[in-house]
Amino acid sequence: MNRPVPRPGPLSAADLADFNRDGYVIKRGYFDAQEMDILIRHAKGDDALVDDAAGFKDAEGRISRINLWNHPGDDLYGMFSRCRRVVDASEQLLEDEVYHYHSKMMLKEPRVGGAWEWHQDYGYWYSNGCMYPDMLSVMVAVDRAGRDNGCLQVLKGSQRMGRVEHGNFGDQVGADPARVTEARKVCELVHVESDPGDTLFFHSNLLHASAANLSDRPRWSLIMAYNSRHNDPYCESHHPRYTPLAKVPDTAIKAWAADPQRDARAKSGNAPIARTAIPS
Repeated sequence: MNRPVPRPGPLSAADLADFNRDGYVIKRGYFDAQEMDILIRHAKGDDALVDDAAGFKDAEGRISRINLWNHPGDDLYGMFSRCRRVVDASEQLLEDEVYHYHSKMMLKEPRVGGAWEWHQDYGYWYSNGCMYPDMLSVMVAVDRAGRDNGCLQVLKGSQRMGRVEHGNFGDQVGADPARVTEARKVCELVHVESDPGDTLFFHSNLLHASAANLSDRPRWSLIMAYNSRHNDPYCESHHPRYTPLAKVPDTAIKAWAADPQRDARAKSGNAPIARTAIPS
């Protein structure tokens, strides 16, 4: 397979080494306070985002909610998923042109936000016709994420295990519990505690989970998934095949907020909510 030479991007050689070794790299303050204030104010006041979110029960009946869309538009969410600091970094990590696979806002509300079982994203995406696990997710903390409100947990280096079989657990689909048990014996468990703007890039085979939100604080996350151009799915699914991605400069988020015509210009591009039993 011939892949293009990776182009320069915002990540350092050390960042790339961390990702290849550990299955993830976290960039603290990747989006600054002003950018996050723009996102928080907009998202928390976006009635459609909240009202259209689908609920998923965990094994104990607690509910996490997700609003998911496939194609980024000219709205604020599109500015995040199309900005160069995210897309160029993803291309560095996957060593190829990438396209937007989907984005979602994860809403874990206080006291009711449920847990997510241990899983790999490629555990689901494999079934969508993606031949290789050359895919990743980019999670931006919208709220402060800590152990008390169910922050993401990862098994460091578990992406090197390859794809694990997945099955049904409550309303969710998760990785084979026996394999997860063994993985926890050999892979370090890391709680990804984050402040708003901190951004985690993680491999599609990295095992990850999160506990329920038992705190009085919400935990929202914006998660953007990318696929490599060379990994164009061989069949149709509820997520797109290769679609060229129009990048925008990193200044686009603040420019969107300063544009008095932004609402008229915005084209949502949001596909109907994917009402599936998986957090994909």
